[in-house]
Amino acid sequence: MKTSISYWEKQHFFTYDVIIIGSGIVGLNAAVTIKSKNPKASVAILERGFLPSGASTKNAGFACFGSISELIEQEKNSGTALLYELIERRWKGLLKLRKLLGDDSLSYHNYGGYELFKKTDQQLTELCVSKISHFNELIKDIVGQENTFRTANSKISSFGLADTEVLIENQLEAQINTGKMMKALIQKAAGSGVMVYNNCEVNDLREEENNQVLVSNHGNFKAKHVLLSTNAFVKHLIPDLDVVPGRGQVILTNTIPNLKIKGTFHYDKGYYYFRNIDNRILLGGGRNLNFKGEETTLFGSTTLIQDALKTLLKEVILPHTPFKIEQSWSGIMAFGHDIYPIVKAIRPGVFCAVRCNGMGIAMGSQTGEDAANLILPFL
Repeated sequence: MKTSISYWEKQHFFTYDVIIIGSGIVGLNAAVTIKSKNPKASVAILERGFLPSGASTKNAGFACFGSISELIEQEKNSGTALLYELIERRWKGLLKLRKLLGDDSLSYHNYGGYELFKKTDQQLTELCVSKISHFNELIKDIVGQENTFRTANSKISSFGLADTEVLIENQLEAQINTGKMMKALIQKAAGSGVMVYNNCEVNDLREEENNQVLVSNHGNFKAKHVLLSTNAFVKHLIPDLDVVPGRGQVILTNTIPNLKIKGTFHYDKGYYYFRNIDNRILLGGGRNLNFKGEETTLFGSTTLIQDALKTLLKEVILPHTPFKIEQSWSGIMAFGHDIYPIVKAIRPGVFCAVRCNGMGIAMGSQTGEDAANLILPFL
C-alpha cells in the first residue's frame, strides 16, 4: 500500500493516549486538564478547520450566566433546582476560565449586562421585573452578593437607546475578547505538551484491537481514548445524540466616535445580543425569526436576519448615529431539549462533551474539565 507518511511520522505523530476531536473551548480545556493531572499522558487535538470551526472564535464574547427572561424560560423548562445547578456551573466556569488564563489574557471587563425592553413588550417587562427579587435570592450564595439584578432605567438615555422603556441590569455580567481567549488557550495547551493539528477532519471512528482508530484526511490516528468535543458537528460521528445546531449570525459596525453603548446587552429573551468593542457595535442573533432554517452546520447569512439586525441597530441601538456594516460572520452553536451539557461515555474508549446551549464561554471550562475527569481514571 502506497503512503506519503514516513516511518518517523507514523511512529511519533499518529498514536496517542488521548485524542480530542475539536479545538474549541471545551476540547482545549479538557486537554489542559488531562496534562495538568497526568503530565506523562500523550494528548493530541484534531481540528477540522484552520481555526476552531464552531463558535469558540466566532461568538460575541459575553461572559454571562443568563438574563432574567432567559432564566424564566429555563426555570419553566427545567425546574428551579436544575436551574440553580446550571447557574452555579456557569458562574464557576467563568471563574475557572479567568483563573486559568488571567483577566488580561481575556480582556475581561466587568461593564455590566443589560436586558432591554421596548414599550411594546409590556407583558414580558412586567413578568421580568416581578422576578428580579426571586432570581437575586436564588443566586446570592452562588455569586456571593445580593441584588445582582436591578432596574436601571436611568441609564437608557446615557446609552442613547431609543424605543426602550425598561432596562434590567446584571451587575456581574462582563465581556471578553474571544480571539485573545482562544489564542491564550491554544498557547496554554501547546505549552503543556498537547499537539494540535489543524485542517485535520475526522471522517470515521472505529475500534481495532482495543484502540480507537480515527480516519482523517491526513491518515489514520490511533488512541486509547477519544473525546468528541465538536459540539453541533458531533452528529457526523455520533448521530443519535440530542444535539441540534443553531447558527448565530453576527454583524460589526464601523468605528463610531463617542459611542455611548458600554456593556453587554440582551433583547427579546436573549435572541438578540449586542456590545461595544473597539468603539464599534457588535450585534448578533435573530435565529428565532427562522428556527428551522438556522438549524444548520453551514456557515453563512440570510437576508431575513441581516435586515432584522440592521433594523435593530437603526431604530433602537444607534437611532441618531450613521453607521456602516464593516464585517459579518456566523458561528454554529449546539442546543437540545435538555439544557444541561452532554458529558458522558459513548462506549468504552469513546467520550463526548458537547451542547453548551449557547453558553460556551461560561460552560466551556467546566465542561472540558468534567470530560477530562471521566477519562483520567483510565490513563
